[in-house]
Amino acid sequence: MNVCSTSDIHLYHSLAVVFFREFGQVNAEPYGKMIKKLALPVIIIVLSYSFWLSKDIQLIAAGLAIFLYGMISLEKGFNTFTGGLIEKILNVATDRTWKSFSFGVLTTTLMQSSSLVSVLTISFLSAGLLGLGQGIGIIIGANLGTTTGAWLIAGLGLKVNISTYAMPMLVFGLLFLLQTSSYRKGTGYILLGIGFIFLGIHYIKEGFEAFRGGFELTQYSVGGVKGLIIFTFVGVIATVIMQSSHATLLLIITALSSAQVNYENALAIAIGANIGTTITAILGAMGANVQGKRLALAHVIFNLLTGIVTLLLIKQVMYCTDLFANWLTISSDDYTLRLALFHTLFNLLGVLLLLPFVSVFAKQLVKWLPEKASVVVDLTSKSELPVVRAYYLNPASVRYADSAISALRKESLGLFNSTFEVICYAIQVTSTDIKSNQNLAKIIKRSPIRLQQWTVDHVYKHFLKGIYSDIIRFVGDSRRYMTTEQGNQAIALMLAARHLIDAVKDVKHLSKNLIIYGQSANKAVREEYDMLRFRVAEVLRLINQNFELEASRMFLSQSEMIKLEIEKQDIAYNGVLEELIRNEAIDPLIASSLLNDNSYVYDICRHLVEGAVVAMSQGAEELIILKQEIELDRSELQEILKGSSL
Repeated sequence: MNVCSTSDIHLYHSLAVVFFREFGQVNAEPYGKMIKKLALPVIIIVLSYSFWLSKDIQLIAAGLAIFLYGMISLEKGFNTFTGGLIEKILNVATDRTWKSFSFGVLTTTLMQSSSLVSVLTISFLSAGLLGLGQGIGIIIGANLGTTTGAWLIAGLGLKVNISTYAMPMLVFGLLFLLQTSSYRKGTGYILLGIGFIFLGIHYIKEGFEAFRGGFELTQYSVGGVKGLIIFTFVGVIATVIMQSSHATLLLIITALSSAQVNYENALAIAIGANIGTTITAILGAMGANVQGKRLALAHVIFNLLTGIVTLLLIKQVMYCTDLFANWLTISSDDYTLRLALFHTLFNLLGVLLLLPFVSVFAKQLVKWLPEKASVVVDLTSKSELPVVRAYYLNPASVRYADSAISALRKESLGLFNSTFEVICYAIQVTSTDIKSNQNLAKIIKRSPIRLQQWTVDHVYKHFLKGIYSDIIRFVGDSRRYMTTEQGNQAIALMLAARHLIDAVKDVKHLSKNLIIYGQSANKAVREEYDMLRFRVAEVLRLINQNFELEASRMFLSQSEMIKLEIEKQDIAYNGVLEELIRNEAIDPLIASSLLNDNSYVYDICRHLVEGAVVAMSQGAEELIILKQEIELDRSELQEILKGSSL
């Protein structure tokens, strides 16, 4: 038994801490803080004990850590280029099932991470950049694309001294990483990732070669159906723990090359790794909307179906593997390449089973997970109001700029619709009447002020506050992964939400006096408050009429004129009040309330127009122009991002 020195223990303890911190940030966030706190000491204890037992285990574990860190670096590098590149080709590359399938194969082959492609696809689908059928096609393609990793490991990593190729990759990778350009940094991460992957493969190979001299793992091999089931579960568990089917395949291929595991058990572990890789998609869909959950379910069903069918037809698949291996002139004792071929064939079997039925499968998923009816601001219900949170802001979208902005835009539109309903409720006019072509003055006249079941503040806290806080948090998290231009778009959308919330906060104050003076015995007072209601209703109708695409562009160009008209009405109202006081139509005390409420109306209308302008903007150019028009100092921006204005 080889015993580590104290310095070795401290070294590996530090390696485990650093590795877990880096790995946790990229792949383990969905587990939650509690699981992470429990997992870290367990991992450190198990690793330290293993290192104490054998230096060969140290070498294998260190190789695996280097390999996984390489996968993380590779993912970071490709994340740099997803800020627009992948999103821009989605519509062209995925408009047909065969195209989306090919897109999945190609991107997974390049990124060497089906998990990353799965999370990307879920975020795009949740943001509305993809249809469900397109997403399923990509997921199926990603499963086939991931088989290239096994070929690279078995065909290249174990046949040549791959560490010699790792060294220049690491040197050039670090050189690029030190540059200021984000794309050069991304290139640096990719080169470092490839270098670490190559180095990890080398050390794991060396570890298993050394391990073979003192210990034979083959004594734990199990044959027949029992062995098939046991080692399939071993593959599932190993992949769930490491969150990388590539890492599981690397271990099993290197172990197989060192005769530390028999061929049949290795095949079962490969099947289990394919099933276990779905855990990342499941975790990525936890914060997604129903579309993202459908895609995660599709991923699980596809991999489970592929695994179960392969287990049931294991002899036939093995026969086909031997047949193709002979055709490809793979020698009968080259089990590593045969494992890579088996991995490809059983994934191809899954593709043949499901790809022709993507549209039918998508329809079935919609039935199994129906779209929840969007929460309508129904204030006629006698039951307690639901607390509404953001629908489109999937945490998986945070890292992918275009997907994040698309989600923010959809959420802004949803927030505007809810704000529209709440303000209609506050001025006691139905949204149906506002959206109709009926005379607004007549609508106001036949809608007298009355006591309401819910206060506007209560409605705001249930229907709007949660969405607004989610938008602020999402913008704060996502801007780290955006260019300056994309960050400006995100800020503009956040400010649109802020304008809408400010409009509701102003209408909260107005509604209190509406209840008091809107029922006054003084006809002149009632008429003045009806006029304030009319002015708000008029702006609501104007915005609603311009909510179609072409009309909204006209509204954007006319918004400054509309704001000018609102300001003129505000100034003119002062003269109206003076005349009413001179004619003794209203009491000066009530006039002061009217004056304050007129200011609220002015602010409500202005905030509604400002919020609608950004919410209705269709493209980046419009948002950037709007952002440039907004004067916002650094301290105020920080206040918003911290959520202190809620």
